[in-house]
Amino acid sequence: MLVGYARVSTLDQNASLQTDALEFAGCKRIFVEKASGSHQDRPQLTAALDYLREGETLVVWKLSRLARSLKQVIQTVQDMHNRGVSLKVLTQNIDTSTPEGRLFFHMTAAFDEFQRELIVENTRAGLAASRKRGRRGADPVRWMTEKSAAPKPC
Repeated sequence: MLVGYARVSTLDQNASLQTDALEFAGCKRIFVEKASGSHQDRPQLTAALDYLREGETLVVWKLSRLARSLKQVIQTVQDMHNRGVSLKVLTQNIDTSTPEGRLFFHMTAAFDEFQRELIVENTRAGLAASRKRGRRGADPVRWMTEKSAAPKPC
């Protein structure tokens, strides 16, 4: 049996893209979560993992939906493997029920974490450069006041 798990990071995001793909893949049950992947406590993921039985497969749209850190995703998949449960990742064509799939899973997980760390590093560098120039981020009140005081285009 295929069991789906979809996650969006913020409350204003919609999981329909993921749930449509999971339904199309043949998932009989889908668990949907609205929480950041960096949160350790994700009740719907826990429920999905508890629901799975030996020989079944957890299906996710993208590996980053399962977890954001390499340690977290590897631990989750290892726990699943120990229980006889496989992972299938739709967009990255990963299937941990095969040796090749497990190898590709580990490589992809490492690249996903590397990409996330680059984004965080670049964001921090940009904020530091802005602070060096005297900027401390957007001040909404001042920004709105300055914007409304600006001359109107003709």
